[in-house]
Amino acid sequence: MRINAPVVRRRIFMTAGIFLLNCGAERLGSVVLRIMPKTLHKNHKESIGFLLGATALTIVVSYLPFGFLVVYPLRLFVTFIHEGGHALAALLTLGSVSRLVIHANASGETYTYGGLSFLISSAGYLASTAYGAGLLTLLHDGGRAKAVLTVTAAIILTLTGFFTADSFSLFIGIALTGLLIWVAIGWSARWAHFFLSFLAVQCCLNALYDLKTLFLISATTNMHSDAVNMQEATTIPAIVWVSFWIIISILALVFALRIYAQNLGLISKPAKMNGVGSKK
Repeated sequence: MRINAPVVRRRIFMTAGIFLLNCGAERLGSVVLRIMPKTLHKNHKESIGFLLGATALTIVVSYLPFGFLVVYPLRLFVTFIHEGGHALAALLTLGSVSRLVIHANASGETYTYGGLSFLISSAGYLASTAYGAGLLTLLHDGGRAKAVLTVTAAIILTLTGFFTADSFSLFIGIALTGLLIWVAIGWSARWAHFFLSFLAVQCCLNALYDLKTLFLISATTNMHSDAVNMQEATTIPAIVWVSFWIIISILALVFALRIYAQNLGLISKPAKMNGVGSKK
């Protein structure tokens, strides 16, 4: 793939500028904040800066020669959320979970018994999207960042303690739990907010990237996947299921971004309808 050096430089400088804004560079910040509505609260402007900074940083990292190593722990995190979605769906549909396995290539497997296979197979990719979308709806309030990170750490630790058996999955689960707790406890509220913004962007983009990869695999091969499981259970082609998951994921992200914008006051919230009745 050919890399356009000027474009990369512009993206790096843009990221550096937003990063300085997030750290409190007032002079640079005054330039960026001019394009935002003056009625926005200072914390809301900071939230927008964090999300834009996290997005720009994600773009820059994707162009670095060894950028995949930087986001590798987050890829494993998204895999944990994906496999956790399968496990949760199995338990909610009265099935059981035998074990959860995370592989070094950031793929994973969840072995379940019973339950509704229709929901269990769909839950993985949709769980990743739902988590990322859920984070977006909460990012307008930086005060929630540490609480969200703590709850997420508890989820990863629960999945690790109850369902992992091999040494690699156990190590990754404990390491991710430690990382999240370290950020929640050891970092400042502002940096925890930025980290959560970066995590949200990574979850959303990885969910869409994984679905795109699954679409290509389903269209060109018969490789075993969640979509193939759905095909075997319903006789509906795997590529149809992948397309359905992609549509649901995009709609969920659009909905989450709309709520995010409403919470920040960038767009107005729907007016509540007041019913008027008459007695006869």
